[in-house]
Amino acid sequence: MSTLTLAQANALLAAALAAARAAGHAPMAVVVLDEAGHLKAAQREDGASMFRIDIATAKAWGAVGMGASSRLLAERAKANPNFFTTLADTARGRFLPQTGAVLIKDGAGRVLGAVGASGGSGDEDEAICMAGVQAAGLVAG
Repeated sequence: MSTLTLAQANALLAAALAAARAAGHAPMAVVVLDEAGHLKAAQREDGASMFRIDIATAKAWGAVGMGASSRLLAERAKANPNFFTTLADTARGRFLPQTGAVLIKDGAGRVLGAVGASGGSGDEDEAICMAGVQAAGLVAG
């Protein structure tokens, strides 16, 4: 069984932040979680607000927990708001169905974890996550 290594998580995180800098985004935070939702790596750039790590974590935690990108979860939440409100309450604030996190998969499609970002728009956050996953030689989902 494949697992996400610390080296992969750190490479992914560094590439995501490099993508943010190259695009000229606001200061970001990026969080990488393993397949069980446990922290693997996290960084908050200078100037990023104090909430950024928590938001990035909640996006990634929801993605890995539900097995779908946070973009897809945000779309699902519109159709079923009561379920997603209850899910957020049940998760004690660790679940945020907002665009900005993607699954991390190996070449065989197995979920290794998720990466979430916060600091830009949801689209910007998602884009740097995808760039980080791809740079680490993994598959974004």
